[in-house]
Amino acid sequence: MDKITETILLEKCSTKTNKLEQIKTLNLSCMGLKGEDMPVPLLSKLHNLEGLNLSGNMLQEFPRGLRLPCLKTLDCSNNDMEDVVSLEALSNLEELRLEDNLYLTVNDEHKAIFLLPKLRMFNGKDISFKAHHIRNGSTEILRKRVIGVWERSFSLPNPVTAQSLAAVEKSFKSACAQIKYGPSSLSDYTKWRVEMIAKEYLKSLTGNEEGSTTDTTAVTENETPVERKTCDLGANGTTSLQKRTRNNSEVSAEASPRKSSRLASATSIEGSPRKSTRVLGTPQKTDPILPSSRKHARMTNVATPEGSPRKTCRLENVSQKDASKTGSPRKVAKSTVISNPKSRLAKCESPKKTPKDQPTAQQGKNTAAKTENSTPRKTLNAKPQVPQDPVSLQPLHVLQCHSRLDSPKDFSTQLWACAFEPPQDCSGDLSTGSRTVATCGGETLCLIDCESGHVLKKYKVPGEEFFSLAWSIVLMSRTGGSARPCNILAAGGKRGLVKLIHPRVNLAFGEFRASRRAISIVRFSPRNTSFLFTGTYENKIILWDIGGLDRDYNFKMSKLLVLETCSNPLHLSMIPSSPDTHLLLACDDGLYSFDIQLSKNTQKRNEEMEIVFPIYKKKDKKNTYHTIDGLSFLSDDVVASKSHMQGSIYLWSWSATWASWNGKKKVVPAVVLAELQWSCTDVPYLSLGTCPGYGYVACGDEKGGLWMYHITDTMMENFKSGKTISATEVLKWPSPVRAGMGAIEGPSINSVAMDPDLRYLVALTDKNMAVVWRRESP
Repeated sequence: MDKITETILLEKCSTKTNKLEQIKTLNLSCMGLKGEDMPVPLLSKLHNLEGLNLSGNMLQEFPRGLRLPCLKTLDCSNNDMEDVVSLEALSNLEELRLEDNLYLTVNDEHKAIFLLPKLRMFNGKDISFKAHHIRNGSTEILRKRVIGVWERSFSLPNPVTAQSLAAVEKSFKSACAQIKYGPSSLSDYTKWRVEMIAKEYLKSLTGNEEGSTTDTTAVTENETPVERKTCDLGANGTTSLQKRTRNNSEVSAEASPRKSSRLASATSIEGSPRKSTRVLGTPQKTDPILPSSRKHARMTNVATPEGSPRKTCRLENVSQKDASKTGSPRKVAKSTVISNPKSRLAKCESPKKTPKDQPTAQQGKNTAAKTENSTPRKTLNAKPQVPQDPVSLQPLHVLQCHSRLDSPKDFSTQLWACAFEPPQDCSGDLSTGSRTVATCGGETLCLIDCESGHVLKKYKVPGEEFFSLAWSIVLMSRTGGSARPCNILAAGGKRGLVKLIHPRVNLAFGEFRASRRAISIVRFSPRNTSFLFTGTYENKIILWDIGGLDRDYNFKMSKLLVLETCSNPLHLSMIPSSPDTHLLLACDDGLYSFDIQLSKNTQKRNEEMEIVFPIYKKKDKKNTYHTIDGLSFLSDDVVASKSHMQGSIYLWSWSATWASWNGKKKVVPAVVLAELQWSCTDVPYLSLGTCPGYGYVACGDEKGGLWMYHITDTMMENFKSGKTISATEVLKWPSPVRAGMGAIEGPSINSVAMDPDLRYLVALTDKNMAVVWRRESP
C-alpha cells in the first residue's frame, strides 16, 4: 500500500478541503517516508501549497522534478538528506529547516542559500546578510578569479568547433578547480560554484548565455582574513561570528536546535552509532535511565535500528570483586556541590595553590613535529626514571560541564574521551605535561584547567555526539614565510565529521567528512604530526594528511591509507619504537596488527595478524571475550589491554609477540607478562590509561572506583612468575553532594587520562561528570 495517496493528503492538511489544489499547509512528518514514497505526479497537484512539513522521515533528497510554485516554508529536519541541489525548483521558498541531517555540512547550507533566491530564514535564523554575501559578494569574487584564469592561460579555439571547444572547456574547468577562497571547510562549495561559473562564462564567450544564474553586480571583497579567522563553521552549516564568554569561553559552533527523537514506528536507517546491539551472547542490559549513547551492545547480523550508541543499559545485578582484596580504598570526605553546570559540580576540598604554567617559547620546526603521544618514553627498565614509591592522589574537582542545554539536571550525557594538551617547550622536552585537559561527550568539547577547575573553552555542535579527540602540534605559516607551531585539537563523533580547533585563539577553523557513519576514534601520529588516523563504524581506519596551516587557517587534506577491519574499531595505538611502520587496533572482535608503511604500494590493507589472549579459551555461549575495550602502552614494549568481562588486565610484550610471528600465520598468541586483578563487571567500554614515566596503569570500574597499579622494576623482574597482581590502590568515588539530592552514587568510569608527570588524573563518567584528581606533594 502506498504511503502517500490523495486520501492521506486530504487528511493531513490543516484546513479541511476535498480538493488538492486548495491545500495550503500539509504535515507529513514522522511517517517513515523514503524517496520512493513521494509520488511526484500526485504531489505536483498541490498548486497552492505554502507550507510543507517533512521532518522525521528518511528522505535522502527532496523529490526531483517536484515543482511547488507557491511553497514558502519547508521543514526537512531529522531526515537522511545527502543533497540539497534538488531544492532548486522551489524558487519561491522563504523558510527552510534542515537540522539533524547527519550527512549535510556547511557546504550544503551555502548551496541551498545560493539556489533559493528568496530564502531569508534558515534553521530558524535570519540569513539576509549572509545570503547577500553568498549570492553576490562571494560569487563576484569567484567570477573575477575564474575570468583571471581564462585571461592568463586560455583563448577560444579558431575555428570554434564542438570538439575543440570541449577540449578547451575541460582544461579550463581543470584549471579553475585550483581556485581557493574562504576556509577549507567550504572547499566543496567553492569547487561547485567555480565549476558553475566557469561553465556560464564559456557560454557567454560563445554567445550562449542560457541558463546563466550568476549575478554580476559589482561588489567589493569585504571578507578579510581576520574576519575569516573569527568564523566558527558548524556541522549543520551555520556560520557565525565567535562568542567569547568570560566564565566559560563558550563558542557555539552552530545554533540549530537539538535533534528530536524519531517516532518508534519510523524505522531509522542509522541514528547515532556507538553501539546498537551487542555481539551474540553478550549479556543484555535493561536500565532505561541512560538515553545516551555509545555503550549499546554489539552488532549482530540482524538489521536493527541504531540509536545513539555505546553504553545504553546494563544488568541490574552485576557481580563485583571485593575492593578490599586488592587494596585499601582511600576514604574521602563527602563533597559540596556547586549547581552551576558550566563550572564545578562539586569541589571535594580546597585546592592548594601551585604556580601556574609558565608561557613557553616557540619551538623550531623539528620540535613542532611532536604531539602528546610523542612524549619521550621512560621505559620501566630504566630504574632512575621510574619512582619506586606509589603516588598519593586526592579528588580535587567534580565537573558537570557537558550538560545539554546547560541543565544542572543532566546526569545522562556520557563522557567518552579526554587528553592532556601537549606543551610546547623550546628545549624539545615534552616530558613535563600541561595542566589543561580536553574532554568530549554529548554535543560539547571542553578545555579544563585541572588546578582551578575552570572551564577555559567550550565548543558546542548541536545534534553531534563526540566520541573521541586528539591533540597535535602543527606548523602555521606567518607573514614573511616563517612558521610557528600551534596546538590543534581534532574531534569526531556520530556525524562522521572531523572538527579541527585551534583553542588558543578560540577558533573552530575547519572540518571534513571522514565517514558516512560515526567516528569512534581519532589519533594523530606521534612522528608525523599532520597525519591523522580516524576509526569509523564502516569498519575502516583511514589515515589522512591535513598538512600545515596558512595564516588564513586553510589546510590541504588528503587520504593516504585505508585499513579494512573486521568489526568496529575502539582503540588504536602506534608502536612507540616504530610509529611509522605498525599500528595496534582494538576492535569489537579482537586485537589486530597492521602494517602502515606508506612506502608500500597497496593503499587498502587488511590486518597482518590477530593477537589472541588466554581469556579467549573461556568462551561460552554468552561471551567470546574478544571485545578489546582497553589498550595503551606502558613502555616502549609493554602493552596493557583488557577484554570485556575479563575481570583483569593483561600486561604483555609487543616485541616478544612480534618475534613469535613467522610472517604467514594469521593468529599469534600474546606473550603475557602479568595479569592485573580488576573489577568483575559486564559493563563494556571502560577504557584504561597509562603513565609510562611513573609506571602507572589506571582503569575505572562500574561504581566510580579507580584501580591504580604501580608497576615497579622489581615487579617487572618477577613477571614470569605468572602471579596475578593486585591493585596498588583503589580510589573510591568521591561522592559529591547536590543540594536537596544527597550524595551522587558512583557511575561507570568510561575513560581515564594522566599527564606525563602524574600531577593530575582525569576520569570521565557515564553520568555527565568529569573528576579531577591531584597528586599530593611528597
